[in-house]
Amino acid sequence: MRQYYVYIMTNKSGTLYTGITNNLERRVFEHKHCLVEGFTKKYKLTRLVYYEAVGDALTAIKWEKQIKGWLRKKKIALIESVNPKWKDLSAEWLRDSSLRSE
Repeated sequence: MRQYYVYIMTNKSGTLYTGITNNLERRVFEHKHCLVEGFTKKYKLTRLVYYEAVGDALTAIKWEKQIKGWLRKKKIALIESVNPKWKDLSAEWLRDSSLRSE
């Protein structure tokens, strides 16, 4: 069974981006290295601050859309419920410390 992830990325300014993927490590790598044109590249969203595994694509899409519709305050509460210090949750995945974002 394929796993999907709903995730939130941020930058030094605190801009938030919510997305979904079926390969979180690959997708975060793409964000960190600005490999895909668009919002995350434009705003240099390189820090993973929230993610949740979801069992199927339709549920993941529904959850992503729900989060995107929330006010910023509610998104921040979600992030801080699991990551109160806003640490980069992907930092441990990276073997090369030069790839880590602040």
